[in-house]
Amino acid sequence: MRSERLLSILLLLQSHGQLPSSELAERLEVSVRTIMRDVEALSASGVPVYTVRGPHGGIALLPGFRTDVTGLTADESRALFVLLSGSAHADLGLGAALGSALRKVMAALPAPHRPDADLTSRRVLIDPVRWRGAPGPDHTAPDLTAFQDAVFTDRRLRLRYRHGRDDRVHTYTLDPYGLVNKAGVWYLVADRDGEPRLFRTDRADSAAVLDEPVRRRPGSELTDVWDLLRRGIDDLPAPLAVTVRVRTDVLAMFLRVHAADLAAPGVAPQTVPPDRADDPGWTRVELRFRSVPAAQPLLAFGADVEVLTPDELRRHLALTSAATAALYAPGRDD
Repeated sequence: MRSERLLSILLLLQSHGQLPSSELAERLEVSVRTIMRDVEALSASGVPVYTVRGPHGGIALLPGFRTDVTGLTADESRALFVLLSGSAHADLGLGAALGSALRKVMAALPAPHRPDADLTSRRVLIDPVRWRGAPGPDHTAPDLTAFQDAVFTDRRLRLRYRHGRDDRVHTYTLDPYGLVNKAGVWYLVADRDGEPRLFRTDRADSAAVLDEPVRRRPGSELTDVWDLLRRGIDDLPAPLAVTVRVRTDVLAMFLRVHAADLAAPGVAPQTVPPDRADDPGWTRVELRFRSVPAAQPLLAFGADVEVLTPDELRRHLALTSAATAALYAPGRDD
């Protein structure tokens, strides 16, 4: 524990220069007396640390002394600060630990790398949980060059964009906050006419960075705007109640794939007596989807998953399966 505290003192002094002993004590949650003993230990080990007396005094390192405890390159430094969403760390009970770790890494970075690392932490976010009822990414990597340029240089973006609801191309002038990777799909978070909006980068016909500086709303950061937009989508009710039965031997995989579609997310279903005495080894699962087409990914499990209700979904999946089977029927003319 003490060795970790000694390293923290060294990194804080490297990052901030001279600091009062009371501030170091507050940051590290120990007494001033403990800090002074730690400073003596650092000095005895050869670290050129000294105290400055007086009302503006404190603890400092000898000017010019640096120790690179990371050996990180500029790109490696930026990569470390592409953060997972705060909720992902919080769910694991690692929210406080993440903040502490990043502060230590930031303090240890060579000074020229720090601005880029800090900017990356505020402009790029990774959210690993896919939208409820949404299929996975099609693995088509969009060109993010213009988006990154706008995001990291704080300039406005002219976007020609094709919405999913129609086939028309709309042109917008946007004020970007940053980029979010949502379960493998890249989104631009930006203001359009002063209102927060979300744009899938793979639906962009073109993107051009303008010479105009970005006009973000004061006090708004990427994490705040993303959380607002995400909740606006996730909190929408999924009106289609679906009951399926899943073969027990594929249940674990099914629950991983459809975790976001569970009627009670985070609560695993219980194995129930089979619906048919001659067909054991099934588990009933209750799901919610936004629409009948949104439930079509259930077909990926083939005969290992059967939709019990509603009938309209059973008919839709039957027609889709028949059309697919006909497409691959032996002897079909091209």
